[in-house]
Amino acid sequence: MAGKKIIQIVGFQNSGKTTLIEQLIKACKEKGLRIGTIKHHGHGGKPDRAVNDKDTGRHMAAGATAAAVEGAGSLHIEVSQNQWKLEDILQIYDLLPLDIILVEGYKKLSCPKVVLLRNREDDFLLDELSNIVAVVSRRQMIGQRSIPFFRLEETEPFIKWFFNNIVCKQH
Repeated sequence: MAGKKIIQIVGFQNSGKTTLIEQLIKACKEKGLRIGTIKHHGHGGKPDRAVNDKDTGRHMAAGATAAAVEGAGSLHIEVSQNQWKLEDILQIYDLLPLDIILVEGYKKLSCPKVVLLRNREDDFLLDELSNIVAVVSRRQMIGQRSIPFFRLEETEPFIKWFFNNIVCKQH
């Protein structure tokens, strides 16, 4: 993925992932960056076009250059095989003129992750997931962690951090 930056946005359903991705897409688009998104359909089975086109449609409406959803071996950029690994999808995206790839889901992979927390019950993710670069939550965090923390409703500080630490950071 020469020249392309990959960042995962992970969290449970209704944590704000799609909304945060929309905001990142818009901010990157304003800076002239080309964004691709890949959404993991984590609810079992193949993605339902009516449901998942809603999220990928939101990505495209926000300004994404490419948007895909994967589940149970079905990749909606309409290609089918027995199973799709994120690495396979990234190879396809490597052919596209993209600067940044935002991956929604795939919690267990090792790409840099922004973790969204809905409530205290989600805090275990901070201990279970690898390569966490930031946390975004609806509530104030209790306890000390060395990971940058942002409130979900205060997106400007997060977007500024994103550009300084992800987009502009050299490998």
